[in-house]
Amino acid sequence: MTQGEPVGTDAAVGTTFPDAVRAQAGAALAAVDAELERRYPGDPGTRQPVHTVYVPGDVFGADTVRSWGDAALALLDQHAPDADAFGAVLGLEGGLAAAVHERVRAKLLREPVEDLRIDFEDGYGNRPDAEEDAAAARAAALVAAACDDGDPSRVPPYLGIRLKCMEAAVRDRGIRTLDVFLTGLMAAGGLPGGLVLTLPKVTYPEQVATMARLCEQFELARGLPPGRIGFEIQIETSQSILGPDGRATVARMIDAAGGRATGLHYGTFDYSACCGVSPAHQSPDHPAADHAKAVMQVAAAGTGVRLSDGSTNVLPVGGRAQVHDAWRLHHALVRRSLARAYHQGWDMHPGHLPTRYAAVYAFYREGYAAAAARLAAYARQDAGAVLDEPATAKALSGYLLRGLDCGALDDAEVVSATGLSRARLEGYAAPRRGALTAAAPARDGAP
Repeated sequence: MTQGEPVGTDAAVGTTFPDAVRAQAGAALAAVDAELERRYPGDPGTRQPVHTVYVPGDVFGADTVRSWGDAALALLDQHAPDADAFGAVLGLEGGLAAAVHERVRAKLLREPVEDLRIDFEDGYGNRPDAEEDAAAARAAALVAAACDDGDPSRVPPYLGIRLKCMEAAVRDRGIRTLDVFLTGLMAAGGLPGGLVLTLPKVTYPEQVATMARLCEQFELARGLPPGRIGFEIQIETSQSILGPDGRATVARMIDAAGGRATGLHYGTFDYSACCGVSPAHQSPDHPAADHAKAVMQVAAAGTGVRLSDGSTNVLPVGGRAQVHDAWRLHHALVRRSLARAYHQGWDMHPGHLPTRYAAVYAFYREGYAAAAARLAAYARQDAGAVLDEPATAKALSGYLLRGLDCGALDDAEVVSATGLSRARLEGYAAPRRGALTAAAPARDGAP
């Protein structure tokens, strides 16, 4: 056989490698292929809440979500009663201020909280066992009843508990609270679809592995499908970022979860204190926070594990000037997080809701026209001023879908601007591994 002579099944062009060479390459990389599929499946393609609200276990009640929305609306009416006033506080102008103000008010009426965590850790503290047992059982009953009701103004799409951590002093108590809560949900009819569990103050991957085993054991005992129960990992210690061996511990924690990790949540104040940051400078925009979140971001990339920023402890309370200052700070921090691809954060007070949604809505409304035009051009295979690749189409469609999910954008305006159905947007946003080299197909036969 001479060089350039056609080999194998392709007789139209000259090749050199025989079929056996390609087969050998495939065999040599089969384990890597499987590892990529397991470790880096990509984003799950489901809705991600824009925030998580924390409420202590003994404070949470059937009216918590509605009361937060009502308190946020009252604060808005008192300190920024119209679009011009609200826009002036946050630096929004004209049509954007009007659109944001209208949508924020509608959101606070319709779905004031997207994700709620009933806290049995720092927000609850150490109580007698009988008291925490009763509170955990009560939380399960309230969650089950709320899910049965299904009113988004009273029950968020996502909710669950934060248990105590896996360190020796509180481990047994945390495991028991988890057991009481999950058992109570099962007794009331089963686990809700939006159930979220949060494991705090993780320092070693073995603690994550233990949490994963607890979830597995509960599933086996209750006849639940394998992998039904997932959990978030809170990054609140320096050891969760950099281990004693110099490796990025957070990446090992994701692996230790065995596919059950759903999120990484940055804990502003515990992490800052762990690093020796003085209280006056403990903030999500501190350099120590940026370093930790950059490591989290790289560790989670491609794994399907989502990121959440932390919170500010500056509350919008007091006189108008104090409320406005706190709003401006919170708004700026949320915008900063969004620009850094942290699409979720913590909110600790009802007064944070107006500026959380204002920042999120402005972020998507300011950029949606340009994003839609670029995605439409990509879908048409038009050559324009920007040459986008499949990975960018994924990012563009993900941006539009997040705007739709939170209420910043409407289906009609996105379809009109892109010429694409929601199903087509989802196809671009979450293609299977290997599909980034080609345009994602329409999943519903629509444009």
